[in-house]
Amino acid sequence: MNIARMLTRSWYYFRTGYGTYLTFLLGYVSTFVTLYYLAVKNMPALLDIFPQFFTFMISGTIIGLPLGVIVGWLHLKRTSAWTAEVDIGAEANPYNYKLLPGYWREVFAPTFLELLRQNQKILASHNLLTDEEKRKVSDLEQKLQILTSGGFVGQPRRKWQGDTS
Repeated sequence: MNIARMLTRSWYYFRTGYGTYLTFLLGYVSTFVTLYYLAVKNMPALLDIFPQFFTFMISGTIIGLPLGVIVGWLHLKRTSAWTAEVDIGAEANPYNYKLLPGYWREVFAPTFLELLRQNQKILASHNLLTDEEKRKVSDLEQKLQILTSGGFVGQPRRKWQGDTS
């Protein structure tokens, strides 16, 4: 693996680990610390309910955990925000325009290509293809050949290609 690829992969792993796990834990704890020592400690009525930080944190977790699950479920199931995120991810994903490495490139696509070629031979030998159908089959054959050799078909959306959406 070349150094540039290793660095970009490491950067991605760092952002995922830091953004998903480390900052979550730090944010979770710092929110409770901030709320308790700046709000609860200065309000006698709340201090009577939560005399210790530990009870405040446990109570907040008992309330916050199901609330977080509900808000997450609403985000995924009941808003258009998740649909937009998935749409953007699909548009930006280069693997939607090329074959995944592994069995798709090594087995399935070559099988489809060979089946297409064999069917084309059979249909051509019986003069069952119109010129338009021959063109379509040839176009599909060319695209499958590009995909099996690791290339792209279609136009992957990239920011530097003038895409601002």
